[in-house]
Amino acid sequence: MKEIYLDNSATTKISEEALERYVEVSRECYGNPSSLHGLGFKAEGVLEEARRQIRNSLSLKSGEVIFCASGSEANNLAIVGRASSKERYKKGAKIITTEGEHASVDEPLSHLEKQGFRIARIPTRGGKLDTGALIREMTGDVILVTMMMVNNETGACYDLGEVAKIMKRQSPEAYLHVDATQSYMKLPFTLSSLGADMITLSSHKIEGPKGVGALAVTDRVKKERGLSPIILGGGQEGGMRSGTENVPAIAAFGEAVKLGQAALRDRYGKMLGLRSRLVERISSDPDLSDISLTLPERAAPHILNITLPNIKSETMLHFLSSFGIFVSSGSACSSNSRHVSSALVAFGRSEAEADCSIRVSFSHRNEPEDVDELCERLAEGLKKLTRVR
Repeated sequence: MKEIYLDNSATTKISEEALERYVEVSRECYGNPSSLHGLGFKAEGVLEEARRQIRNSLSLKSGEVIFCASGSEANNLAIVGRASSKERYKKGAKIITTEGEHASVDEPLSHLEKQGFRIARIPTRGGKLDTGALIREMTGDVILVTMMMVNNETGACYDLGEVAKIMKRQSPEAYLHVDATQSYMKLPFTLSSLGADMITLSSHKIEGPKGVGALAVTDRVKKERGLSPIILGGGQEGGMRSGTENVPAIAAFGEAVKLGQAALRDRYGKMLGLRSRLVERISSDPDLSDISLTLPERAAPHILNITLPNIKSETMLHFLSSFGIFVSSGSACSSNSRHVSSALVAFGRSEAEADCSIRVSFSHRNEPEDVDELCERLAEGLKKLTRVR
């Protein structure tokens, strides 16, 4: 049975090049990068090489790249670290986000809310930021705006350039933090093109290994001491993230960045073509006419969410899996929580519709035949599962 992997927003398969780099560094560069001897210096050099690769990919001429254990940790560092950077912020400072954020953004914010911070959540109906609501909330006491660039479930792309302009005009002291885990190496951007002060990145979303992420911060954040560490100890990563760095994984992350940056345009075109093919097949095939498409006005090239006719997403997921086709019923980080997708509800789906929705997410390694096979099995599943219901 051919394996058709269409859950690339949950994780990607590590590339051979990144895997080879991981093994090479594990074998030959096993020193602690904080050690003051030759092997330590060698390991430190590997870290700095990966740091340079990420800085170059973001055109980050000044500032820093802080390595973490995941994108989720990087999000926590940006949010909790910003909130705790000044004592006066604890007296009810405001943070702005969107409805339907990833749990690694939403839960730290809920934690801060219980401590007295005021959290404003901007509607994203139809996959568009409510700019009017954003302008109303953008007051002088805002210290942080944190939002994703691409929604991990709907594929909606938010206009962060416009957000940065509003911030500069109304809340110039606030920082903009962008969760770019679903857009890095999928869409072309730099830190300055987004107007961002901090950007979260994740290795395993771009064909690197799991267990490593990064928070890129501008020189402004460093100079203003606008970020405090949330993990204390040995003072690694410039004092911003204690704990011995995972040198082999970071080296492989850098390798994945180098490869992804070189192939960004080609990969974008490939994924966009696959997504367009799936939209066209579902729209034109009578056997798939009961499927509803979630189509944001501005969409990422690799994500498409579809809603089934009264068939729970988990049921269809298992049906497709029996044929070697792997999709998702929502965010992989929250798929075990049994909660209805807040991102789909924020988009405008009902809770019942959200419970019947699946996410298809492509990589450049997928082929048009994968789309055709998915459509055939979807049609078969609709007939069979409807009868069972």
